[in-house]
Amino acid sequence: MISLCDLPLTVRVLFSSFLIMIGIGYLMALSYLFLVDVKPGRDVGERAVESISEKYHGSTSGTRLEAALKGTMADRLTAEERDRVFQWIRAGATRDGYAKIDPLFKQKCATCHSAQSGMPIPPLTSFEDVQKVTTIDTGESLLQLARVSHIHLFGISIIFLLTGAIFSLSVTPVWFRVFVLIAPYLAIVMDIGSW
Repeated sequence: MISLCDLPLTVRVLFSSFLIMIGIGYLMALSYLFLVDVKPGRDVGERAVESISEKYHGSTSGTRLEAALKGTMADRLTAEERDRVFQWIRAGATRDGYAKIDPLFKQKCATCHSAQSGMPIPPLTSFEDVQKVTTIDTGESLLQLARVSHIHLFGISIIFLLTGAIFSLSVTPVWFRVFVLIAPYLAIVMDIGSW
């Protein structure tokens, strides 16, 4: 049986470099998850699981716009400006009331939230656009989840293949290697399935 010790130095350096880069990538992914999903929720008193769950499943306690303004977009408006938007939403998010907050959206939101921005985020440049995000938040759409999950399944499976190939050459007991090789695949299926 071939083990890692039997491989040429060049292959061991290649494997080590790959594992170091994967480790750095993993730390960056955790940082991103924290900064985008966990920290904004923590700032408004939510636990990490609640914040991540709201991203995928939505929140029946408010609209998508409210969730964004309490979470990831909380620092984009002042507390007074957020309260004005929340009052408009609670009053029914009507066209008549929109005229009072339209300048706020144009000034603070339209730079990024426009069709011209090229970003995959909802535009907020008209009453019709804003009205779409003032309905109860049901989370990501099935289309969005399918788009994100197929990329993750392909990419992560390749990462598991490469790291698993390296680990399979270790000298740990076979039963342990088999378990460690199968566990990530089961975990990713459970993760994507929970979306």
